[in-house]
Amino acid sequence: MTNLTRASDNPKVIEITAKKFEFTPNEITLKKGEPVILRLTTTDRVHGFMSKPLKVDTDIPAGKTTDVTVTPDTAGNFTVICDHYCGTGHGGMNMKVTVVE
Repeated sequence: MTNLTRASDNPKVIEITAKKFEFTPNEITLKKGEPVILRLTTTDRVHGFMSKPLKVDTDIPAGKTTDVTVTPDTAGNFTVICDHYCGTGHGGMNMKVTVVE
């Protein structure tokens, strides 16, 4: 009997840290149709992580880790924003997600 492991059985994990006014890393590349776990953390305060085209909308509570599984279905460039006001630099708190074929 052969045991086959598919990429979707063990999705890649990308760690993302949110802190006032930035995500680190601020750019990631994903592959269309391949699931990935985004492991989100913050230590300073609650932040949001939202992108309608990527179907992601979650809170990142301070001191906790939030895992979100994303399977992009469209290639292109997308923006993730923090949708919880976190101070005067909040408007620039975003990251770029590139989805490739």
